Order: sequence, then structure tokens, then C-alpha cells
Amino acid sequence: MSPRTRSSGGRLRWLVQKGFALLLFAIGATLGWLGWTLISLGGSAWYLLAGVAIGLAGILLWRRDQRGAWLYALMLIGTLVWALWESGFDGWALAPRLAAPAVLGLLLWAIERSRAARFAGRIGGLLLALLLVLLWRGGGGEGSPQPGSPLRAIAQAPADGDWPHYGRDIGGSRFSPLAQIARDNVGQLAPAWSFRTGHSLTSSGTVAFEATPIKIDETLYLCTPYNDIIALDAETGKQRWRFNPRTDSRKVGLTACRGVSWFRDPAAKPDALCADRIITATIDGQLFAADAKRGIACPGFGNKGRVSLLPGMGIVDKGYYYVSSAPQIIRGRIVLGGWVSDNQHIGEPSGVIRAFDAVTGAFSWAFDVGRPDFHGLPPEGQKFTPATPNSWAPISADDALGLVYLPTGNSVPDWYGGMRRPFDEKYSSSVVALDAESGAVRWSFQTTHHDLWDYDVPSQPTLYDMPIGGRRVPALVQATKRGEIFVLDRRTGQPLTAVEERRVPRGNVPGERLSPTQPFSVGMPSFAGPMLTEAMMWGLTPIDQAWCRIQFRKARWDGTMTPPGVDRPIIVYPGYMGGSDWGGVAIDKDRDIMIVNSMRMALRTWLIPRTEADRMGIKPISSKVHGNVGGASAQAGTPYAVDVKPFLSPLFVPCQQPPFSTISAVDMKTRKLLWTRPLGTARDSGPFAISSHLPFTIGTPATGGSVTTRGGLTFIGAAADRYLRAFDTATGQELWKASLPAGGQATPMTYWSKRSGRQFVVIAAGGNFGLAIRPGDHVVAFALPKGGAR
Repeated sequence: MSPRTRSSGGRLRWLVQKGFALLLFAIGATLGWLGWTLISLGGSAWYLLAGVAIGLAGILLWRRDQRGAWLYALMLIGTLVWALWESGFDGWALAPRLAAPAVLGLLLWAIERSRAARFAGRIGGLLLALLLVLLWRGGGGEGSPQPGSPLRAIAQAPADGDWPHYGRDIGGSRFSPLAQIARDNVGQLAPAWSFRTGHSLTSSGTVAFEATPIKIDETLYLCTPYNDIIALDAETGKQRWRFNPRTDSRKVGLTACRGVSWFRDPAAKPDALCADRIITATIDGQLFAADAKRGIACPGFGNKGRVSLLPGMGIVDKGYYYVSSAPQIIRGRIVLGGWVSDNQHIGEPSGVIRAFDAVTGAFSWAFDVGRPDFHGLPPEGQKFTPATPNSWAPISADDALGLVYLPTGNSVPDWYGGMRRPFDEKYSSSVVALDAESGAVRWSFQTTHHDLWDYDVPSQPTLYDMPIGGRRVPALVQATKRGEIFVLDRRTGQPLTAVEERRVPRGNVPGERLSPTQPFSVGMPSFAGPMLTEAMMWGLTPIDQAWCRIQFRKARWDGTMTPPGVDRPIIVYPGYMGGSDWGGVAIDKDRDIMIVNSMRMALRTWLIPRTEADRMGIKPISSKVHGNVGGASAQAGTPYAVDVKPFLSPLFVPCQQPPFSTISAVDMKTRKLLWTRPLGTARDSGPFAISSHLPFTIGTPATGGSVTTRGGLTFIGAAADRYLRAFDTATGQELWKASLPAGGQATPMTYWSKRSGRQFVVIAAGGNFGLAIRPGDHVVAFALPKGGAR
């Protein structure tokens, strides 16, 4: 090697060493400054101590003093001791504390090559090895598929193989009596067919393909986000027909359709036009009926197959009202609520519930909480009471009792309630039972009093005959965003498991009035997640973790139900997308096991005084109304606007440590938790929404529901890693998973195909922009191989 080459190599090495020393100094200075700020707020001193040590190590290494390497090694050892003291052996909790410092230790070894640097590198390597072991032990080594067994042909009633309602039955149990796919052969499941709806999904975050198909005879029916109805062959997935209602999606902030409904006219001849019909409601406020066999509008339904939902609503700005869930059909009536835009102004559309004749489309009755004893259309020149609690989630029904069960949201706005009316207060965030034939209120139960946290009741009430005292009692199980599970007698609305009113934090917002207590379902397990502390703040590195700890200290957090304030932000936990959102719960009726998937994502929220909001230009909007999660909303007509954002670090990762979602099982005989585990790996998650490709189970953000079967299996997508999974319902062991072309943010369903004698499992893979999950327009089916059939 020539002297010139050696000189060039030496200069490069000198530059790398100096650059690394500067990097350590910069990291140390930043961490020290953040640590000093955190101490001033009463937080942990470790970040300041670690920052000083790292910065001093950088200075010493700049001066070619190897004591800098020894100091860095001591810092690593001290960080390990502190991290274990604060977080135990939780791999994900340790990761931001240890991973980045350990990597810097390895770089120090590679750059300096001294005995001290070698020691620091070895410590760093040991820390990384410890993290990998803990992450794998914590669920990264996912359950392997079980040994396969031959495909079994199982005798059953024809109706067992159908999925005739959004939740399979009108009570929303999401339980299938099919058992061909079982624990011993689920490992053989393979893709059977796939279908693409053709509706392009944009990056605006306004399209949500969350449909759960229904299946009648040998046909599947589903809806697209723009309300096209599509009929698919159940065996092959090929399109049989497509009905385009020609909805007007302009200025609609969120386009979503989670399902369609099916009705058979008992008076019609079997082959008559629209003897069987598919019913859907649309993003532009229309109700449609289409012939189930031919895919054409039913001429005798309303005006050539269409009924407008706007009469009686007054002036409705585009995007402020539509129906996102499948209508419920009971005793020949179509019952539906509607989604109303959040937090724009106090005069938004009514949350009225209405019923229409399933044959003719004629108006049947209305439930307007402002006039609960009047069930007709408003007189000429009047309208349904504006801004009342709405019901946007799926509705359940009990045909024998003649009742429909409505999960309700808030009257607008969500975050300030000083102007709410007595009837708003009575029916907000509740379960309301109405007479299916008249619309009269039979009972109501409130899950959150004077809701100031957007804790709408988001999921379909689940009807189930629960074992109590040696007999079966007709129960209603209601999952909530709060993570509380309320179990009521569906005849009377009285709790079947203990509910306790507990005192909650107070507030000081002028004009606001707070409920001093809130109901807690102490007779059932809670899925609200652990109480947040500073030590639970997360991130990917010590720097953004320190930032999260500072923001936590600056915000107000007095525990669950901390009310919004003006002087500083509050932490809302769980946020309005958890614990159980619209996915709801599923109940294995054979085993009396309830499956609950819940999300734990904190929000950071504060009220903005009206004068400041006006200066900021925060106004009600009629386009992009409900797109990406978070942001400022006007709440016009009240003294305050509101800013609601996910509690994220500067690297756009959650500020509270994982898991962000779990899947759990509850024994409904004992009301005890059977098992719980994080749902989803870190494969498709990472900083700035960049996939990390890490196979370790973390419990990703998740939205969607589950399905249980007589075969002892629970199927669920929901997680942000784009897998459909099968769990053993009794034990929680993951038995199978399959990669999806996009996020499976929908509830799967399962059915039987007569032609091949096989059970299929189907899910819509549409993704979710708000959760940074790959979007798509796919419907994917899985089944056991044909070759094993007997």
C-alpha cells in the first residue's frame, strides 16, 4: 500500500472518529436538555444523567481520551439497571431505553478499536441480544399451524351454512355453527378466490372499505364504500351482478358502507321480482332495495327502488349525515339510524331513528329524542330535532320480544356539553330499546354520563342467552370505547352483572357541567388498559421517549374520564377509537366464551377559546368532514373549538408503550378472563409509517371485529400487519395466519358452499388510512383444499 493510500485511509478514519464524537455530543446535549426540562416538571432524572454522560463521552473521544469509551460503557450498564427497575423484562418497554444506546455502543467498538471501546461494544451487543430474546419470548415466535387432517364433509341444516345478517344473526353474535374448519386442520387453509371491487382508494383518507358480506343460498352480497351492491358466486367469487345506486359522493368526508341487509317478502311468489331483496342505505342519504337474483331496483319500493332519507331533516349540508352500517330488519320493517359529522356546529342534522316498510318503502315510525312520544313525520315547515344523539353503529333486534336495540352517540359537539338539552343528556352514549312496531321507548341504559370524550357506543349490541344461576337469561352485551363491557337483561335494561357508580376527576371549564360519577362494569373484566404513568411513555429512542414524557407531564391526566380543559391539554385514554370500536365482540354460544378485541390509543386534547379559534380560522366545514384521525374542529355555537390528536412522538409512533391492541376471551359462565394477548406484529409498522418488517408481536393499532365457530376457532383481521388469523377460542393459541393484500380492517364471515362441500372464510381487505395501513379493494376467501374432501 502506498504512503498516499495510507494517508487517505487514516484521514477518513480520523473524520469518522471525529464525526462520531460530535454525534455523541449532540445526542448528549439534546437528551440532557430534555432531561432538565423533564426534571423541572417533576419527572425522571435519568435522561439528564444519561445525557451528561453521553455528551461528556463525546468530548473525551474528540480529544482521543479513551476514558470516553469507558464512560459510555458505564452509561450503558447504568441504563440497563435503570430500565429494568422502571420497566421489568417487558421487551417493548425496554426497546426505546436500550436499543439506540446499544447500537451506538457497537458503532463505538467498530470505530475506536480500543479495549474500552471493545468493552462498550460487548455491552451493547449483550443489550441487543437481551432485547431480541425478550421480544421473541413476548409473542414474536407465533404459534405454528397445527398438523392437517382430511377435509370433513359435515351434515348440517342448510341455514347453518348461510350468513344472512351483518352479525350472522339479528342479535349480532358473530357465531357460526360450522365446524369443518377446526383446530386440527386450520393449518391447511389456503386462498380459494379473491375479488376486487374496482373502486380506487385515494390517499386522502376518506374511503373505508370495511364491509362484511352476507351469504344467502349460494350468493354473497356486499357493498363498496360508494354503496354499489355486488353479488358474488359463493364457490368461485365471480361477480354475478352489480347494482350502482349512483350515489353523489361529492363533499362527503368519509365514504363507508359496512354491510347490506336481506329481506324475503313472505307474500311474494319465490320467483317473483324482488321476492328476495338486498337493502342498503347510502352516503348521500338514500335507502335502496334491489332484487337479490337480478340486481335491478325493486320498482314497488319507494320511487323506483329508492327512498330519500332527507324529508324531515331540514337543510342537510353534504357530508353531514349518512348511513354507514347495514340497516336492521325486523317484523317487516327496515330500521336505521345514521352517522352525523362530529364537532362542526350545534345545529347539525338530527340523529333520528326511522323505520320503513321493507316491501313498499313507506315510512313506518320515527324515534326523535326531542319528541320521544311522537313517532310520525314532522308537520309541514318543521323538522326532526337537530343535533340529537345519533346511532351510527349496527342495530340489533329480538324478534320474539319485538325490540330493536340502538347504540347511541352524543349530541354534537362531543367535547363541550354546556349547551346540551335534557333529552340529549338522557339518551347520549346509551343503549336504547325501542318497540319494533311503534318506535316507543321500552328502556334505556347509559354507559357514559354527560359524555365529553367522544365515547359513543360504537358497536352492535350482542344478544345472547347467558347462563346465570343454572338457567339461561336473555342478555344484551354492550362493548364500549371506554373498554367497559356492560351486560344487561335485554327485556328490561337492568344490569345482569354488577355496575358501580364511581367518582371521576373534576374540571373547571366555565359554562360546563360535569357528572360527578360514571358507571363502571365491575362485574366484568375491563379492557380499558392499565393506568397511564410517566414510566409508560414510549417512543423509538431515548430522545423521543423523553419528549413524550415531557408532554405527558405538561398535560393533565388524573385518570380515566379526565375532563377537557382550556389551560392545558388532557390525555384521553383509551381514545375514541378504543377499547372496542365498531368491530364489537363475538360470542361462542357453544362454549359460552366471549371474544373481545380492544384498542388502547391515547389522545391529547384541549379546548380552544372561541376568540382564539376565530383568529386561527377554525370554522365548520362541509368537505373532508371526517377524514384522517385528529385535528381542530369548530364546535361553532359553543364557547370553544377543540383540537384532538393522537398522542404521538415526533417520529409518529404512539407515546404510550405497547400493546396498542389486544384480543381476549371471557368465560361468560364465571365472567372471568380466560386469556389475553397482543394482536398484531410490527411487520408493517414503524416510524413515519415506514414498515419495520419486524416479526415480533407488539399489539398494533387495530380496527375490525372477530368471528367464532363451532369448530372452536376465532378468526380476526383488524391488526395493522395485514394478516387474517385463526386462534383457538379456548386457549388463545394462534393456529394459523395468512397474509392479505391490504389491511383487513373489517369483520370476517364464514359460510358453507354446497357445490364443493367446503367451509369458506372471507374478509374484506380495504386497509385504513387513519391508521397508516395499506389500502385496497380486495375481498379474499380461504378454504380447505378440495382434494381432501370425502
